[in-house]
Amino acid sequence: MNSAAPAAQAPATTRHGGLRQTLLASLGNVAEWFDWSVYVTFAAVLGPQFFPSGSGTTNVLQTLSVFAVGFLFRPVGGLLIGAYCDRRGRTRALRLSLLMMGAGSLLIALAPPHRTVGVLSPALLVVARALQGLSAGGESTAMSTYVNEIAPRRRRGLYSSAIYVSTTLGTLAATFLALFLQHVLTPAQLSEWGWRAPFALGALFSLYGWQMRRTMYETPAFDVASERQRNPAWKVLRSHPRRVLRVAGFSLGATVVYYTFASYLPLYAQVHHGVTANAALWAAVAAQAVFMVALPFLGLATDRFGPRPMLLAFGGGFVCLTPLLFALMSGSAVRLFTVMTAALLLFGCYATAAAPATLQMFPTSLRSSGVGLPYALTVALFGGTAPYLNEYLSTLGHAALYPWYVVGLCAVSTVFFFRYRGTAGTDLTAVPAVEDTGRAPAVGSTGRG
Repeated sequence: MNSAAPAAQAPATTRHGGLRQTLLASLGNVAEWFDWSVYVTFAAVLGPQFFPSGSGTTNVLQTLSVFAVGFLFRPVGGLLIGAYCDRRGRTRALRLSLLMMGAGSLLIALAPPHRTVGVLSPALLVVARALQGLSAGGESTAMSTYVNEIAPRRRRGLYSSAIYVSTTLGTLAATFLALFLQHVLTPAQLSEWGWRAPFALGALFSLYGWQMRRTMYETPAFDVASERQRNPAWKVLRSHPRRVLRVAGFSLGATVVYYTFASYLPLYAQVHHGVTANAALWAAVAAQAVFMVALPFLGLATDRFGPRPMLLAFGGGFVCLTPLLFALMSGSAVRLFTVMTAALLLFGCYATAAAPATLQMFPTSLRSSGVGLPYALTVALFGGTAPYLNEYLSTLGHAALYPWYVVGLCAVSTVFFFRYRGTAGTDLTAVPAVEDTGRAPAVGSTGRG
């Protein structure tokens, strides 16, 4: 047993040290989600490069089908990198996920076009997105685990806000780069070589983030853990099935809400309400900027009132307001901004409370596996399919059913939130490795719940 953290790691246990470590982890997270978002941002340009010549719509659909490959590999990443995180450490897992994401971006940047190598070109694209999917599935759980284990016990909500702040910042950086390249390059230049620039830049960002993460301290909880599981994923499924189910229940409504209102809504406004592409883009950028500014304050609210009230505010809010939010949509970019902002602020209640709530359900040796696998699987099954389901229902003439689908999933999550009894200040170094009792542990808790 490693009874104490090494002397060189002592600053990580102080508030100043925790803030610095969270900043270093967040810089890598910005690079991670920049790389993840660049692909879909440049989908229209990528299609003709990697697939046989055809209609622009066909090429884009083929490119987006490869985007879905990333979602399919996210649960595998949550499983494999989550297990690696529990066995070898949080910082090693964070560095590994960033290397995989950067490798995927570099592969796309260097991949030859279809006209040169034929079917090898889309095959390389699939491999690249598989790597990035593995990375994204592992990054989410490793980042959440690290930030919450490094944070002061009464500030986990505030520190958790850094996860979505950095995620949103990476997404916005990809969007602004796309706007910049479209402004300075001609369509021919962008199609010929300009599309490679953001992927090459993403690979460099990942390398920089990896270098920053090399200086990060390991968390005190992992340093003092008395055991390392050989097969943490199997152990967590065997010993804690109810808690695994609870994590999936927590994530169910949130992942559909996020991919509906944060990712898909601008396209929905264009296709179904006639908002112009440029107006929809800027409305989305403005809403995400408000979301980033509000997150630390929502994190402080989580620290003040505990995770449970914030989770209930999220779940109950979307159960009551989702049909109204869709009804408010119209051909106005202002309406789009208003709806998207309201939805993101309500989602922020979940974003700052979910990680502190779910991570304390598991002992240190199983924490990343316990949260990572069910979360990534739920994202793949429900988050990644949400936009497609909405469009499919629209083609059948049943678009009005989709808001009620969101309501139903959020209602299921709200039931799980009601049953949650964890507290805000559980000592993560002292969560016992007991068999599943159906109730979250509350060892050493000090905060309000």
